[in-house]
Amino acid sequence: MLLFVYSYNVFAAEGAEDSKNSQVQHAPDFTLKSLKGSNLKLSEFRGDVVVINFWASWCGPCRQEMPALNDLYLKHRDQGLTLLGVNVEKNASKAANMIRDLRVVYPVLFDSNGEVSKLYKVEDMPSTVFVDRDGNIRYLHNYASGAEDEYVRHVRELMAE
Repeated sequence: MLLFVYSYNVFAAEGAEDSKNSQVQHAPDFTLKSLKGSNLKLSEFRGDVVVINFWASWCGPCRQEMPALNDLYLKHRDQGLTLLGVNVEKNASKAANMIRDLRVVYPVLFDSNGEVSKLYKVEDMPSTVFVDRDGNIRYLHNYASGAEDEYVRHVRELMAE
């Protein structure tokens, strides 16, 4: 049996807690190049609920959760959800092939030098950050089989605020 880690507050800076607590951390801003070649900046999406998913093509759990993330994005993007997939590899070609094979439609960004991953203290793949409309980190997750239901709950909660 495989064990997967599921956790709040696993990799981001100290102080990020869930929405029931008063202490939250502002999501660090960043600019990364997208698969389509344009630069995207996190702060451009202020006012949306933003899900940032850090992943790599060599990561089996990353591949496993991408269809569910794609569905989440398709279902809620017209209601103010932005999902940003941040690939952490130096070479984007394997990532681009995986995105094409899985028919991912949400924006994919490349953190080839690892600066954004360091900024968010990413240690495990995949790692997913949920940011509220005000730009605050509200939930943090490492992959756990079946966590997609939790992702939906977080998105709905943040969108209702």
